Amino acid sequence: MALINTAIKPFKATAFKQGEFIEVSDQDLKGKWSIFFFYPADFTFVCPTELGDLADHYEEFQKRGVEIYSVSTDTHFTHKAWHDSSETIGKIQYTMIGDPTGEITRNFDVMREGQGLADRGTFIVDPDGVIQAMEITAEGIGRDAEDLLRKLKAAQYVAAHPGEVCPAAWKEGESTLAPSLDLVGKI
Repeated sequence: MALINTAIKPFKATAFKQGEFIEVSDQDLKGKWSIFFFYPADFTFVCPTELGDLADHYEEFQKRGVEIYSVSTDTHFTHKAWHDSSETIGKIQYTMIGDPTGEITRNFDVMREGQGLADRGTFIVDPDGVIQAMEITAEGIGRDAEDLLRKLKAAQYVAAHPGEVCPAAWKEGESTLAPSLDLVGKI
């Protein structure tokens, strides 16, 4: 899983977004920050809590110039049916990509082979299409949109401030570090 600092692979898929089916490709990501949020399946248990949490924070991500792409191996039709039948999923405004062939899921190395389901994988992709952060959790461990937002802010800060790094638990506006010989052994 050596995906950090690698470019995402080309893809094309059909997605559901705000009442419409749309085509999405790697070309749509160029020039902006993106989050790929893989989850096992529609109409399940932990997944709607995670996707609803992302929906509740979507405006904050948008203010930072970030597009969210949730991805499962379900079809775009299933995404629409789930969106239409669940109050939690119905509030989603971001793009829900259908990946029934598993191509995108395999590209990000989160396919559960033999099951046809994605692991819970989150990827922060920079405007050049390069993966800057990733998180993989086990089936029963839900993710937190606020922590993802914190990690995104750190990735954006580091990209905008070469030579600086964000320490553990860094929050926007807090001090960063400038690695140098003077810091060795002093932290």
